[in-house]
Amino acid sequence: MDKLVELKKLKEQIALGGGQKRIDAQHARGKMTARERIDYMLDDNSFVEIDVFVSHRSHNFGMENNKIAGDGVVSGYGTINSRLVAVYAQDFTVYGGALGESHAAKIVKIQELALKMGAPIIALCDSGGARIQEGGDAQGGYGRVFRNNIKASGVIPQISVIMGPCAGGAVYSPAISDFIFMVDDTSKMFITGPEVIKSVTGEDISAENLGGAVTHSTVSGVVHCRGRNDKETLDKVRELLSYIPNNNLETPQIWPTADSMQREIPELNSFIPEQASKSYDMYALIKMVSDEGQYFESMPHFAKNIITCFIRLNGKTVGVVASQPKVLAGCLDIDCSDKAARFIRFCDCFNIPMLSIADVPGYLPGVKQEYGGIIRHGAKLLYAWGEATVPKITVIVRKSYGGAYHGLCSKEIGADLVFAWPSAELAVMGAEGAANIVFKNEIEKAEDPEKKRQEKIKEYKDLFFNPYRYAERGQVDDVFEPSETRKRLIFAFDMLESKRESSPAKKHGNIPL
Repeated sequence: MDKLVELKKLKEQIALGGGQKRIDAQHARGKMTARERIDYMLDDNSFVEIDVFVSHRSHNFGMENNKIAGDGVVSGYGTINSRLVAVYAQDFTVYGGALGESHAAKIVKIQELALKMGAPIIALCDSGGARIQEGGDAQGGYGRVFRNNIKASGVIPQISVIMGPCAGGAVYSPAISDFIFMVDDTSKMFITGPEVIKSVTGEDISAENLGGAVTHSTVSGVVHCRGRNDKETLDKVRELLSYIPNNNLETPQIWPTADSMQREIPELNSFIPEQASKSYDMYALIKMVSDEGQYFESMPHFAKNIITCFIRLNGKTVGVVASQPKVLAGCLDIDCSDKAARFIRFCDCFNIPMLSIADVPGYLPGVKQEYGGIIRHGAKLLYAWGEATVPKITVIVRKSYGGAYHGLCSKEIGADLVFAWPSAELAVMGAEGAANIVFKNEIEKAEDPEKKRQEKIKEYKDLFFNPYRYAERGQVDDVFEPSETRKRLIFAFDMLESKRESSPAKKHGNIPL
């Protein structure tokens, strides 16, 4: 009986981490503790902790006199919406959440357990980085964590939630994972902090501007989603998990819906503006087509000229890549190519069918884009579409010009089905530019060159700027009324559900990184 009392006391002491004073300091910063975060995110009473008593074995700098069970990270497993997940949460109240040899070993163990079980793994990161007192042992620990991240890539979903500082080597495990979440104001990510930057380059910048949630979700494109506080961020993690499967051998959960698969959407028949240069909001179309108008967006604040999100059609998850005419007229550029390519590859890894919605006038022109490597970055997007073997459907709602015709998944690059609305315009380039080239001599010799140019522009538009020429050649499988879009997509994805496609035997391809 005494031993049971001792066990209970030990576990109560371990649950306090670095002590009540440090817990209070964590709360004063607007942050939850590691255990509070796990309990909030997982289903009630589902968390089972492992390696509770693990501590470091360092004897440097007096560390042998400062041992705290758990070693600054809480690890274990539980459920979210009754699905098994593995989780670890760094405890900032213990050594500032710094990673040492034993701390890393706990993470590696839960990573390996997640791989064996085929369960998603969620990392709640709140760490000052490597534990300096342990030197190479800490550095080696990071390497083992990174290696497991790489082994797990494409096998189980890996989600990293930055909930405090994340500096130096600590940023690379999140960077290798599939999705990164950050919390406004309280989370930071950077390789070198403001002080180091100032001492080396003379640049003066705050930690927030250098590596805060707003910076990484809008400027760098490192982060996929952010929340206003710990709870909102963890709620979003739960929401994301509802759209994705446990591992690469499963498909996402089918959710019951009261939204009819036969539902027509009359508003879509007049959705596209009559003026070709007029913009509209692609989010409205996505909402009208999806079950109950719901979607979960990845990277909503970065490269806004393309939308990457998950929706459900008749209860089944679909990954959407869609042009956004409201931003840069929907042109493709460096950032949106990277954003979409990564999203496509995630969906392909985890058996999530893909929908491309195209209204794209081309690639964004300019010296900055060319010098920045738009050729290389744009090729990533083509590679991702061509590599993906999941069901792929494209709907062309308005413009689909030039190379961007392939960038939104053409029949030739690998779309299983390509549909078009009657408003679709498919062409090698815009009518004005094409007429200037094709009819150059006629225009120059005319009595009224401008009048002749306008005539030839109209002639070119009448000939090519409709979906029917492409439909004649099988590049478009059908042209239908916009109001039928939802039900046509549901029928098509149902048909493609048994699709089987494999690539030639190889170690792996060489994506143009």
